Amino acid sequence: MTTLLPATEAATPIRCVDAAGWPAVLATLPPLAAAFAQASGFEAKPGRIALLPGADGRLETVLFGIEDKGKGKGDDKGKGDAFAVGRLPDALPEGTYRLADYPGDPALAALAWRLSGYRFGRYRERAAPTARLAVPAGVDAAEIDRIADAVAAGRDLVNTPANDLGPAEIEAAARALAGRFGAACTVVEGEALETGFPLIAAVGRASPRAPRLIDITWGDPSAPRVTLVGKGVVFDTGGLDIKPSAAMLLMKKDMAGAAVALAAAEMVMGAGLPVRLRVLVPTVENAVAGDAFRPGDVLKSRHGLTVEIGNTDAEGRLILADALSLADEEAPELVFDFATLTGAARVALGPDLPALFTEDDALAAELAATGLAVNDPVWRMPLWAPYAGLLDSKVADLNNVSGGPFAGAVTAALFLRRFAPAAKAHVHLDLYGWNPSAKPGRPEGGEVQTARLVYALLKARYGAR
Repeated sequence: MTTLLPATEAATPIRCVDAAGWPAVLATLPPLAAAFAQASGFEAKPGRIALLPGADGRLETVLFGIEDKGKGKGDDKGKGDAFAVGRLPDALPEGTYRLADYPGDPALAALAWRLSGYRFGRYRERAAPTARLAVPAGVDAAEIDRIADAVAAGRDLVNTPANDLGPAEIEAAARALAGRFGAACTVVEGEALETGFPLIAAVGRASPRAPRLIDITWGDPSAPRVTLVGKGVVFDTGGLDIKPSAAMLLMKKDMAGAAVALAAAEMVMGAGLPVRLRVLVPTVENAVAGDAFRPGDVLKSRHGLTVEIGNTDAEGRLILADALSLADEEAPELVFDFATLTGAARVALGPDLPALFTEDDALAAELAATGLAVNDPVWRMPLWAPYAGLLDSKVADLNNVSGGPFAGAVTAALFLRRFAPAAKAHVHLDLYGWNPSAKPGRPEGGEVQTARLVYALLKARYGAR
């Protein structure tokens, strides 16, 4: 992805117009440009684009239709798509452009432009847009570029198929990230994993690619402790409770939680936020073999709780449980876990809206508001305590599934809550990690949902150095 260019008046202006303001804008255009706009049938509707020539025939102005600022109701009035500008990079010819008359957040517009330029080209060359944006006034170009680069790195991880992205490759990406920022990175595997993190070891033992727990620490040890935990299942067959073939087609993205954690960490470290950051990534392949863990097995967790396996396809919560237990041992101020955990969350909220679970009402409100502000939204779901009984087991402390069709996202969150009792606040984010179709700023494919949200919240809470 190309970076933003320095501000310059020489750039071609993009005039953002809505239906109500179009007559006034039309009146200000030079006669040739005005005649061309009318002859081409331009209408100031959201997403419409017109390229207007100057007297010499060269491109002089771009018209871009936006939502009417008077439309909508209540808090939604005139907001429209905060990433609408992301339509432009692929629609404009090569050149340098600047936003004019833009009524929205210029930082989000610049970010949308950058994010729309992402291409996953590991296996096939894909041309990137050649239209470049001059940084809008008042926008921190370096900050936008840092965020966009972190998102791109996370998207690359999610888009890479499992034959080229196993636990070792996630470890390599984590070590490279840690090395860039002088962070410490340790990895637990082999016998130490079997002893210290038995749930992670059990889930990954059927694969020839060894499971492991990646542990990154960065920042002043005396600063507020913030821990990010990302589910790193590089491929999920479902284990012995094997998925049907159609359900495996996108299972390369089952490690999107790990990509989100690493992307958020890159933003935090790149901005130098005054926190003591820890990133924990349990990474495994949930495969099928003679030594795979089985339905009915009872496993002891790092926390000490015993877990009956009701379904081997509910493996993500198992590896997160051991990682959360490690995080909880130092009682951090904030713990976020990110996971493509349940289909139930997708049924409830669809692919664009991750489910948010936390017992902290103030934090939930802060996350929801921040998500809207940075166009990385979440929706709070209930940690309904009575449903915890659905996880009861007759032979162990708890089962890893409820055994019924109801409240799957809630019971998964309730399961995880058992493993982080000492953290001052625990947030569980159940996300899809994928854009099913292209939208402005969100190309089809892997997506690190909630990474920008968490970074923005931490920046607002703790400030920058």
